[in-house]
Amino acid sequence: MLVHGCDCWIAIQTFHNVIVVPYVSETIRDDIIFLQEEAAIEGDGAVKGLLKNNGVTGCVVTPLTLKNVPILFATAFGFATIPAFVSGTRNLYQHFMILSPMEDCDGFNVYKQRGSERKFIKDCRINSFELRIEREQSIKLKLDVCSDKPSTVYLDEEPMRAETGERFYSENVTYMINDTSVGFVSVEYKNIYGVTILCKKENGTITELWIRRILEQDSDLPKHINEIIITAKLLRDTYEENQYGTFSITLRNLVLISDETNIECADAVMGQLHYFVNGIVSADTFTVGDKAS
Repeated sequence: MLVHGCDCWIAIQTFHNVIVVPYVSETIRDDIIFLQEEAAIEGDGAVKGLLKNNGVTGCVVTPLTLKNVPILFATAFGFATIPAFVSGTRNLYQHFMILSPMEDCDGFNVYKQRGSERKFIKDCRINSFELRIEREQSIKLKLDVCSDKPSTVYLDEEPMRAETGERFYSENVTYMINDTSVGFVSVEYKNIYGVTILCKKENGTITELWIRRILEQDSDLPKHINEIIITAKLLRDTYEENQYGTFSITLRNLVLISDETNIECADAVMGQLHYFVNGIVSADTFTVGDKAS
């Protein structure tokens, strides 16, 4: 049987909304473990074994779009406040998310279709995620999904429409850094060409920030960052309200733990800085309409 990419989709269902997300890759599978029983003293001495369904595990990588950012960030971060109306606009809502441990997050359901295979996974959690901003590419979010319940087959014949929307790209991202050594003043760093936010949410939250930057004289990033705000925007002249088509992520109290810069090159020196995040991680997104997720 041939299965084409257009025949596959994943839908995420939360308490507020359900949305079909486009994805680059997906590995969500039943987590099957093998239980082995030692040979009995009496009998033929054969070791017995059986398979046990231990729930569901895997990941999905999806590009961030105008329509799916609120629900994807809500499932990844884990805590989202009630959408607040933004004054001065006709119909605009702000969503504020705070990173919380996996145990403190609300569960969500996943519908998956791969060709003729249709699976329903209940009470999923995100045990880790990565936000990738790479040079000249769309911004992607990798979600590591797990559930202690086995997947089931659903028979709904009504096809779901994918909420594609306009994608966010790395060239429209700004990086504002507040360095404690020069006072509480935020400065835009333009020598950053990519970042990766990595978060593990088991037994608390552990967050790291990898920054890829071009090394420039007298303008390198500080070893301690009080606050960094990463803001991604779509084209301003496309939308009536200024905030619509925008999301931002704020990370506080970062310390440098490794510098992987290699200066043995003839061209511009590029390298990766590895920061550990000691403070709060939060996100803001904006949507329009009364059906804001």
